[in-house]
Amino acid sequence: MPIDRAATLRNAEKLIRQGKLPDAITEYVRLIEDQPNDWNLQNSLGDLYSRAGQVDKAIAQYGQIADHLNEEGAGAKAAAVYKKILKLKPDHEHTLVQVSEILGNQGRYADARSHLNALIELRRTQGDTRGALQARVRLGSLDPEDYEGRLAAASARIDMGDNAGALEDLKQIAAELSEKGREPEAIEVLREAAKLNPDDDEVRGRLFDAYYSARDFGSAREVATTVEQFRLVAAALQSDGRADEALDALQHAAADNPGDGALGAEIARAYMAKGDLATAGQYLTAESAGDDPELLLTVADMRLRSEPFDEGVAIVRRLLDKDPLSRERIAQLGWDLAERAPGPGFQVIELAVEAAMSLADWPGAAAVLQEFVTRVPNHIPALMRLVEICVDGGLESTMFSAQGQLADAYIEAGAATEARFIAEDLVAREPWDRSNIERFRKTLVLLGEPDPDGLIASRLSGESPFTSTDLNGESLFDEVPAPPPPEPEPEPGEAEIEQLLAAVAAAEEVPKQAKKKRAVRRTDEEQQFAMSANAIDLDSILGDFEPPAPAAAGSEDAEVDLSISLDNLETPALPVPARAQESDLDTVFDGMRTQLAKRSGLDESEKDYKRGLALRAAGDIEGCIQALEKAARSPKLRFGTSWLIARLYRDRDRLPEALEWLERASNATAPNADESRQLLFELADALERAGEVARALAVCIEIQSDAGSYRDVDARIDRLTKVQAGS
Repeated sequence: MPIDRAATLRNAEKLIRQGKLPDAITEYVRLIEDQPNDWNLQNSLGDLYSRAGQVDKAIAQYGQIADHLNEEGAGAKAAAVYKKILKLKPDHEHTLVQVSEILGNQGRYADARSHLNALIELRRTQGDTRGALQARVRLGSLDPEDYEGRLAAASARIDMGDNAGALEDLKQIAAELSEKGREPEAIEVLREAAKLNPDDDEVRGRLFDAYYSARDFGSAREVATTVEQFRLVAAALQSDGRADEALDALQHAAADNPGDGALGAEIARAYMAKGDLATAGQYLTAESAGDDPELLLTVADMRLRSEPFDEGVAIVRRLLDKDPLSRERIAQLGWDLAERAPGPGFQVIELAVEAAMSLADWPGAAAVLQEFVTRVPNHIPALMRLVEICVDGGLESTMFSAQGQLADAYIEAGAATEARFIAEDLVAREPWDRSNIERFRKTLVLLGEPDPDGLIASRLSGESPFTSTDLNGESLFDEVPAPPPPEPEPEPGEAEIEQLLAAVAAAEEVPKQAKKKRAVRRTDEEQQFAMSANAIDLDSILGDFEPPAPAAAGSEDAEVDLSISLDNLETPALPVPARAQESDLDTVFDGMRTQLAKRSGLDESEKDYKRGLALRAAGDIEGCIQALEKAARSPKLRFGTSWLIARLYRDRDRLPEALEWLERASNATAPNADESRQLLFELADALERAGEVARALAVCIEIQSDAGSYRDVDARIDRLTKVQAGS
């Protein structure tokens, strides 16, 4: 049967006023049993217990109420109830803990510390050392900004044997101090943490960062654990001029990481730079390098620095077998070695050249050898190889230069016979080039020729002409030299071509009649001064110049001073073409058909070229390129069309295709020297952008040798040379 709450409360009130507290307590107990969640009744019951002197029951009643309120989040109300307990029993341990917790959460740190200090003293008195330490931890952890208190709490954890908890506290404190810019204090905290656990990677890493930021590289090295950390210290020490300490740091890293081949290679390179190959060899071998191209290259570099060189050359061959595209770096290795040891250096260069040839990269192979002979002048085997590659790859302009260098090398070596053959070939090709004449003169002197200038003049005059061989192995001069071509006549239009075709068709119906060839009569004077079949017309080569003074009367031998003749060289004049012999009608018509066929092919190429330009103007770049590719089949249009295609690909960021067409243009005949240089300049730029440093450098050197300081080619050569050297 439910209790009448109001009646029971009135009865309890009467009993209290009558001083009958036990009876009143009984009534309140009955009410609470009926309504256990009525906390006001619970609090009143606690007060009755307190007035009746039943302290333990009062504390239990208050504690039940306060704990409930605290759990419900009503901290302020709970604190008020807890204080009732402390009035009854100031050393009530549970209440001291709970009150300090509530006050701490409210930010009332002074009041909380007061209660915690009382708790600490209580537990010490009771001999509860661990409990006192726990209270100290709580005391130090009250205020997050009280770092001294928090450090004291960490110390208390250590005293408790809770090193893991103390370590986490110290890490957190150090992080917060570092964020606030209090770096020295953070370092001290991290040091304490490192004492707790020297192997904690996080602590060591944060200590490293702190030391490194403070430029305390010695301390940073002591706490470094990873290879990257040791590398950072080494780099910083190196920049400070403390190279030995930097190398020592790397050696510490290698000791901790014996399987790191890249680190061993770095240390080996440092000792190689110091000339200590023995120590370098301790850190890196071909076996430890495995199949890593970078490490193998370093081992090869080490082995090629001292005799015997065979192992280094074998490693280079092994590397190229696995990765032919590494030939540029191999070439750089060979160039550097060649300056100390040309023989082994050339062996390495030959391997790089073979790798380029295996990919049909003739210009690349030639560029490798050109750089080699630049560093090692007059190296006959390298120059002979360069000439062979130029012939096989059709690199005519490079071949002429290589031939000149080879002839000079033969002259320097005293091999006059070989030098003379090459010198004659060069003079036959370019008799107006004074360097070719002078080179030929040197070979004659070396051979003991008593009158080299007279012999040269005789050869140039046609009495015993120079002959040359082109790349196809055919003589440049037929038995009867063909007359120089006349000035080209204006090309006929379509209407004229139609008329010409009609004339040919009509003429073919005319009966063929053989005509007797009429002998051409020559005057005695013409016969007297007619040139031999193989003669070179000096008038067309030397132009007008003041003749040397006549020899004295009665002198049989006349000395010819070539310096006078060649100093007055002018642009060669075209000789007047000889009158064509009469041919029969069939021959004439065959020639007309050939001319029309050639003209028809050219017309088609020109139409493709114009169509390509129109498509480009219309914005159809793909169609434009297709049309221009057809036009580029014509030799006459090949240079300009290929160049234009390369630029279109370049503008569309299609570098491989741009490179291909630039190289095609470079192999075509340029209309003038300026356009040729500009094309080569763009080719060098594209090669550099594509990462082909060696080829870009070779092209720049070619431009420089031809045009001197053309645009920024000097700066490019300097930059590319440094890139190849790895600086």
